[in-house]
Parts: sequence; C-alpha cells; structure tokens
Amino acid sequence: MYGEVPGSGGTSSGRRGDRRIMRAAVPARTAVPALAALLLAAGALAGCSSSDGSDGGPPEQRPRATVPYWVNPDGKAAQQAAAYRKDDKQDDAELIDRIAAQPVAEWIGIEDPQGEARGFTEAAAKAKRDALLVLYNIPHRDCGSYSKGGAADGNAYRAWLDGVIKGIGDRATTVILEPDALPHIEDRCTPEQFHEERYALLTEAVGKLKALPRTKVYLDAGNPHWIKDPGRMVEPLKRAGIDRADGFALNISNYQTTAENEKYGRQLSAMVGGKHFVIDTSRNGNGPAPGGDDPENWCNPRGRALGEPPTVKTDDGLVDAYLWIKRPGESDGPCKGGPQAGKWWPSYALELARNSKQ
Repeated sequence: MYGEVPGSGGTSSGRRGDRRIMRAAVPARTAVPALAALLLAAGALAGCSSSDGSDGGPPEQRPRATVPYWVNPDGKAAQQAAAYRKDDKQDDAELIDRIAAQPVAEWIGIEDPQGEARGFTEAAAKAKRDALLVLYNIPHRDCGSYSKGGAADGNAYRAWLDGVIKGIGDRATTVILEPDALPHIEDRCTPEQFHEERYALLTEAVGKLKALPRTKVYLDAGNPHWIKDPGRMVEPLKRAGIDRADGFALNISNYQTTAENEKYGRQLSAMVGGKHFVIDTSRNGNGPAPGGDDPENWCNPRGRALGEPPTVKTDDGLVDAYLWIKRPGESDGPCKGGPQAGKWWPSYALELARNSKQ
C-alpha cells in the first residue's frame, strides 16, 4: 500500500505500514474434524428448509449454477446465529445469517492437514458441491507479524502439503495457495535468503495439486494498493508456477473495491499469458478505510461492509469468481479492540453485515 518498503530483514508490522493489507486469518483449530464434517453435512442436507437459515435451521447450499462451493452448516457464523436465536436476539441472528448463508473458504490447520482436507472435501462432495480451501503454512509466514508462523522448514512444509493432497484426493476442490507468500517476496518483507526456497515450495505445491484430477489452484498476487504496479508481480508468479496454475487471486483478506481489483487483474493477466483470476469480496462492500495517519488501516478498520456474495457469474471472462476467502467476522489481529488473528469477533461480524448493501 502506501508505507515505506521494508528492508529485506524487516519483520515489524509497523514498518510495513499501509503497504501490508494482510491476512491475519489463520484459524488453526476452527476446522471441523473429518467425521464431524460428514455428520454435519448430512444433517444439513436432511434438515435444511430455507436458503439462508432465517427460520433458525442450518443454511442451505446455494444454487450450484450461481456458486458451486459448499456452505458449512456448522461454521462460526452459523453457530453465532444459533446462539443469538437462543438468546432471543432475532435481529442480530438475521444479520449474521447474511454471512452464514454463503460459502466461505476453509483454512487448513497445521496439526491434521489430511484429516481436515478430507473432512471438508467429503462434506462438500456429499452436498454435491466443491470445496474451497486455503493453504497458509509457508515457512516464515507473515514476516513475524499477527499471523506469523508456518512450517518449521521446507521438509516440514512438504510433509504438511502431502497430507493435504491425500485428504483432497479426487474430490472437486479449489485451492487458494499461500496468501502473501509472493507479495511479501516482492515488497522484500520476507528476507532474501528465504526467497529461493519459497519459490521452490510454491512450484512444487502447484505441481502436486494440479496432478490431482479435480483440483484448481490460484496463487496470491496481492491487491492493487499493495504492489501497485502489476508488472512487479509477473516474475514472482512465473517463478512460482503460474503457467501450471489455474490463475491468481486478488484482495485476500483486504478491502479494496472489486472494480479496482478487476482493472488490476486484467492488466496482470495480460502479462502472464491470459491467466484467469478470482477476487476476495468478503469485506469490500464499502471499499478500504481512509488512509489517514493509521499505519494499520488494513487491520480491523471500522465502517466496512460485506461485499458481493460469492458467485461465478461475474460478467467478466477473466474473473472466474468472487469468493469469500477471508471469513467475515474473524479478526485481522489484536488491533482496534480485536482479538487474536483469525478469532471470531461477533461485534465486527455484525458491523460488516449491518453495513452490507447486498
């Protein structure tokens, strides 16, 4: 975004300033175990009676022609809506239903990648829908900031990835691969000594995932207010295997408008062989927060809103889908009163839904 470019050894989120419109969305233990996912999906199919859960039942799957991705009937938003109904807070429940009714990405945790990937993909297949997964475990993740962590080294990452791949198997899945990994190379937030390993791991990941029979892969390419010149993302994308991937993803966990992302994406696509792209519209309904003097205006900004609901009907031949990759209602990190990155924050979820124009 707008702050100074950090040096190759910089790890402080404060130094990144506005430039780092980032993630902070890794819910390490929010994924449901495999058996639980199957049972929940079966219950949803048997008991759904409304398309949005407004009668108090679990949300129904969206029409496949509009968006083919699975709606988790036991996601955080669905649980929150049920709790509000139990407490006779019907208005709040209906607001949260706006989130619970939509398919959102499932971020695979670190402890049981095979079980989680199998649970989500099997539940999606049982509902005759596709799974939408985010893989976010690259070594030296997030430059030591709110979502720091990742695999201990390259071999640990490969082992984790192999578990994910076994879990996906032959089930229809779309993977958003390693948010921030490439933009953090380009803005030099990730120290230079880790760049070659990161490119190698991403290239391997694209190859292994695309070897699966029904898996699509999109590499993260940041957003138009982070790496402002799309030409700067061309070499990183090529070195990470964009030629074998289905395309790239924009605006993950950010608030930039859909129109700006589409313009940026078309420019970048022309530089990488006409590759298609997807846009995270989960929280961009009011666009980004004003810059001002806040070095963390990417982190839990107030006054934001849900964006366009997930859909594959984008009216743009290069845009494969609008997706909710960041899960609306989960914190960006401990800023502006928020909890730890990736934790559910009911008041913020209500604000996003209340401000929604959809």
